[in-house]
Amino acid sequence: MTDVAPKAMSEAEYLRTERESPYKREYVGGFVYPLHAQAGASGVHARISLRIAASLLPSADRKGCRLYQSDMKLYIPGGSSYFYPDVMLVCGHEPHDAYSETAPCLLVEVLSGSTADTDRRHKYAAYTTLPSLQTYLIVSQDVRHVVEYRRTEDGWQMHEHRGSGDIHVACVDHTLTLDEIYRGVLEG
Repeated sequence: MTDVAPKAMSEAEYLRTERESPYKREYVGGFVYPLHAQAGASGVHARISLRIAASLLPSADRKGCRLYQSDMKLYIPGGSSYFYPDVMLVCGHEPHDAYSETAPCLLVEVLSGSTADTDRRHKYAAYTTLPSLQTYLIVSQDVRHVVEYRRTEDGWQMHEHRGSGDIHVACVDHTLTLDEIYRGVLEG
């Protein structure tokens, strides 16, 4: 979602028109929001997202999980919302349909100026309603900084990683490091 004025639309109309749309749009609460990506993500944004996906891919393949980078929709049934996470990892659940998933264990958003508030507040509130979600990462593209939200028995706990650090992705038993995420982009 961006600062572009949202357009009211039914969920059925959104689904009918999304595949033919010249740009990606997210759907929240009866409104459609064109994504900033319609003008193209920055090279830094794209490389960080790719590095995360590349690091996770071997472990995801070993576990029989599906890994997506920005082009697969996430459907949140309770809120009738559709998002395009930068990275989405799904293990042990069938897809909702050919164009969307509903049960990720990991979601990643790489911050940009136009999406930072949405990623930190609105998407956090929507994503953490998903029973399957174990980890939500918010990744800065300007500095080596990752905010990790991890589901625990006591609820959601936040951990910040600045400069360096390790992030365990439990559903594929893989550890992401900030060095991997930022290699060739923002060196330590």
